[in-house]
Amino acid sequence: MRLIQFETPEGRRHVGLIEGDSVQVVRNVRTTRDLALNAIRHGRGLADEVAVQGLDVGPRYGEVREAQRLLPPLDHEDPAHCLVTGTGLTHLGSASTRDKMHQQPVQAEAKLTDSMRMFNWGLEGGRPPAGQAGAQPEWFYKGDGSIVVRPGADFQLPPFAEDAGEEPELTGLYVIGDDGQPYRVGFALGNEFSDHVMERKNYLYLAHSKLRYCAYGPELRVGALPRALTGQSRIVRNGEVLWEKEFLSGEDNMCHSLENLEYHHFKYNQFLRPGDVHVHFFGTATLSFADGVKAQPGDRFEISMPEFGEPLINGIVPSEMAFTVGGVKGL
Repeated sequence: MRLIQFETPEGRRHVGLIEGDSVQVVRNVRTTRDLALNAIRHGRGLADEVAVQGLDVGPRYGEVREAQRLLPPLDHEDPAHCLVTGTGLTHLGSASTRDKMHQQPVQAEAKLTDSMRMFNWGLEGGRPPAGQAGAQPEWFYKGDGSIVVRPGADFQLPPFAEDAGEEPELTGLYVIGDDGQPYRVGFALGNEFSDHVMERKNYLYLAHSKLRYCAYGPELRVGALPRALTGQSRIVRNGEVLWEKEFLSGEDNMCHSLENLEYHHFKYNQFLRPGDVHVHFFGTATLSFADGVKAQPGDRFEISMPEFGEPLINGIVPSEMAFTVGGVKGL
């Protein structure tokens, strides 16, 4: 089952079930979050909750996409209650790109970077037996719901940014129930837009490099994931494909299990506030930056994977500074 959130031309919100090029509107709910909380409170799965609520005939899916009325497939009406985070060095092959970024030319080949050490920890202990905690992954904070860009919209590129790099990833989408426990609503494609030039200067700049806009969707896939997934990531410039590459995901292509990544995020009590939404990026091993490509305003990112329906498409536009040096005022 694949769900979307969308707006009518009048601005009313709906949850839709995708069936080919038609959208079936879920009755009685305005948001995926409301649908999920209803399911949790009644002890039902999301598919069963949709069946209980019922469906009405909705618009043509292509019409909603073309009118740019798609919303992120899960969000919160108060952006401060949507936490966007991620884990890195989680995919087989992900360490080689990062290691090249962080390794100094004078380093002896035998000397491991911190990135390689953490990746090796994941290889050795990132897939523990079910119900046990494994190696702790790299973790980063990206922002709250205010940095989420809807499918089809543009990423804002701040003037201090040194790069505008895509990261094609899977995202886990979660709601915290009234009981303070996390519930996985489903998965979506994601573009974890980052500044790789800044990160390459020093891995301690990783936290800064992640504080950028991002996108996920347009569709939320409900249920278990296939163990091996293959997608395509491309950059289009002036109507022509500038760069294109296959990317792999799913647990067969990862050094951490999803259960282990989820445990090391939700083990912190501050992430268990009832009603909150969590969007967690699971990492990637494929970047255009690693191939010497530099994206720029006007380019368009396209991330696709057959199991997730329509591609996630976003552009880039320059933005102005909202804050300048010396702008802090004393009281």
